[in-house]
Amino acid sequence: MFKTALRNVLAHKARLLMTVLAVMLGVAFVSGTLIFTDTLGNAFRHQSAKNYDKVAVAVTTYASADDTDRRAGISEQTLQKMAKLDGVASVTGRLDGFAGVAGTDGKLIGQGWANKGGNFAPGKDGKDPSYTFAQGSGPARDDQIALDKDTAAKGEYTVGDNVRVATNGPVKSYKLTGIFTTEDGAVNAGGSLVLFDTPVAQQLYLKPGYFQNANVTAVPGADAQKILTGIEPLLPKDAEAKTGKALADEEAKNIETGLSGLNQMLLGFAGIALFVGIFLISNTFTMLVAQRTRELALMRAVGASRGQVRRSVLTEALVVGVIASAIGFGLGLALAAGLRSVMSASGAKLPAGPMIVSATPVVAALAVGVFVTLLAALLPAWRAAKIPPVAAMNSVHGVATTKSLVVRNSIGGVIALGGAAAIVAGAAAGKDGKYLIGLGAFLALVGVIILIPLLSRPVIALVRPAIAKVFGVSGKLASQNAVRNPRRTGATASALAIGLTLVTGLSVLGVTIGAAIDKVTTDNIKADYMVQMASGRSGLDNDVVSALRKAPGVTAVSPKQSSFLKIDDTGQSVAGVTPGDIEKVLAVEPVSGSLATLGQNQIAVDDTTAAKHGWKAGSRVAVEFEDKKKTELTIGATYKENEFLDSVLAPTALLDPHATKPFIPQVFVKVDGGATSAHEKALVNALGDNPAISIMDQQDIRNEFGGMINTLLNIMYGLLAMALLIAVLGVVNTLAMSVFERQQEIGMLRAIGLDRRRVKTMIRLEAVVISLFGAVIGVGLGSFLAWAIGQTIKGSIPGYALVMPWDRIALFLLLAALVGVLAAMWPARSAAKLNMLTAIKTE
Repeated sequence: MFKTALRNVLAHKARLLMTVLAVMLGVAFVSGTLIFTDTLGNAFRHQSAKNYDKVAVAVTTYASADDTDRRAGISEQTLQKMAKLDGVASVTGRLDGFAGVAGTDGKLIGQGWANKGGNFAPGKDGKDPSYTFAQGSGPARDDQIALDKDTAAKGEYTVGDNVRVATNGPVKSYKLTGIFTTEDGAVNAGGSLVLFDTPVAQQLYLKPGYFQNANVTAVPGADAQKILTGIEPLLPKDAEAKTGKALADEEAKNIETGLSGLNQMLLGFAGIALFVGIFLISNTFTMLVAQRTRELALMRAVGASRGQVRRSVLTEALVVGVIASAIGFGLGLALAAGLRSVMSASGAKLPAGPMIVSATPVVAALAVGVFVTLLAALLPAWRAAKIPPVAAMNSVHGVATTKSLVVRNSIGGVIALGGAAAIVAGAAAGKDGKYLIGLGAFLALVGVIILIPLLSRPVIALVRPAIAKVFGVSGKLASQNAVRNPRRTGATASALAIGLTLVTGLSVLGVTIGAAIDKVTTDNIKADYMVQMASGRSGLDNDVVSALRKAPGVTAVSPKQSSFLKIDDTGQSVAGVTPGDIEKVLAVEPVSGSLATLGQNQIAVDDTTAAKHGWKAGSRVAVEFEDKKKTELTIGATYKENEFLDSVLAPTALLDPHATKPFIPQVFVKVDGGATSAHEKALVNALGDNPAISIMDQQDIRNEFGGMINTLLNIMYGLLAMALLIAVLGVVNTLAMSVFERQQEIGMLRAIGLDRRRVKTMIRLEAVVISLFGAVIGVGLGSFLAWAIGQTIKGSIPGYALVMPWDRIALFLLLAALVGVLAAMWPARSAAKLNMLTAIKTE
């Protein structure tokens, strides 16, 4: 029987090619993901160990120039005390913060959030151990800087050039004294690193004489733990010290945790691809068994037992699984290398390191590929064993009995209804119903897959008259062929249905969330421009607000300054605004009182917060500022709660005297005549052509808040494309085997006058009908799931309302039809080329 199985595999190479491709793609994704994350993790761990190789103890604080009162940092005197401890070789103070470099076009080099500045801290030999200079040397004066090699290359800068650099203040020009290489995380993430002379960095990022962090090196043979014990009593309250080894281990663990998310996501999509592949494989083996009914029956007649027949089919599956797994693993190696290249090309500088191929991806590739293939072949093998010997005496194929179809449809109906009920119950439960919806989605998908053969007849019957009317005999024959074998049609359509369920669900959710975010933006922002730091994290300087007010054409300017107050012993987030201008740049709807009272050093409170605490317009409340000073203020107005505003509004003139440095994340600007390129140019000039400051119009603002949704959707579409590719292979496979089965029938049709062109049309239409059937099922189920998931998240997304992306859904259906046309090219050509006399004689 083993020889027979091998002979059958070799005899049906073309038929099994699609199955091999399906398994191969899934295995490639699994093995490629495991190899890629292992390689990346090993490289990052090696880099982490290298970064802390010479560090005995590292001291960390969270001090910043915006928060100097509570976290003072580490003084130079403290560093000197550390240097005198036994076993300490040197102590280096470090500072860091935002620094943006302007390119030759005046725009920011890098990605904003990854643009970093630090201090050049030379030792006794004049070198900083953290940086290796390829050209020049480190800065020694307040008008000098050094740049990392990648940033210098992007800006086309060489030693001696003047470079415009912006931090949180005005842009300044510095002389470039050196270009260095580094393994700093900001540079590896596609950003930039600017090194200033230490006193300059202290002035920018903290205050003179203080550092945020410190690295301690030890003399050979010194105990790092003993040094740590000696350092800890010297540290200020908010500082933390750890050994270099502990930090390297901690960073390695963080890297592993970070990569596990990427690993799980990629493996999830591999699982989807393999799940889709199961239907293709099962379909292939079912059709192979059906075509070999007489052969298997003869084997039974000459003495083969049911177990031997079953093992014969499973052995074929085993051979296919092993071959596909081996090829898939090789493809996985190429995929891992490709993923690394893609990430590098996108700007991420990944650490160097060899490709790691452990036993895990090898075993996983073989196990997954073989298991999935055997699992898919189980049912066909069981059916093959049931073929009676008497079938060898005639041409009867193993047609499914009415009883088996009734049992199948009953089971499918119960599972689908149970899944739908769970989904509805999960949607009704709100934010706590996600797991219930997940269970319901799985059950509903399984139930619909079981029921697809039953659904195929009535659904395809709806379009049959239209197809017959437009395409004549070819259309009528195609629609009849599509429902002739409901099991086969269902298995083929299932693959497309699964893929389009996921694609449609993601699209509906993505478009709905994007529309909600867009509505919040357009409904709440009246300003023509929003100004913020390119980093998105640091605040603007007060001088920015003053400069914007002086720009030509500006009619209103208000910051949305972030602050905090205790009102009647209750903590409240406060937005510092400009009285009179805030209503012109943001939608503030008064409920009681007047917003004009903000100009009289009164405050405004949203109606929800006011009702919660029993406040109203005219109420006097006890207030404690950030600097702990207390006073009484009047609530001059209440306004409708707005997700874009804080719960309290206060004039900046009231808040500024109590803040060490006001934190201004955004400034909103209204100009006369609306946003134009001339107005934008005027704002850029008013801010000194600062590359670190971003000026966004209404469309930019919408992109800022909703652009990430589209980016994520595009990534998901790319990953799900593999599942859809396997579904396409399924359509090709089904049609090819259908043509093989119907050789005699096609020969008869050719003999009675159906020409080659109409034969091709018939096969293509059959493919389109099957593809569209699967697409309709997928679109319907995906939309239902998107609605249910939306019910669980709408409470956390203001303005959430389900939006059906009809244009995308139409595109999905059009692509499904195109898939059918493309998938039918080879089978249609094969059918048209059949010799009618040879085909008529075929049994």
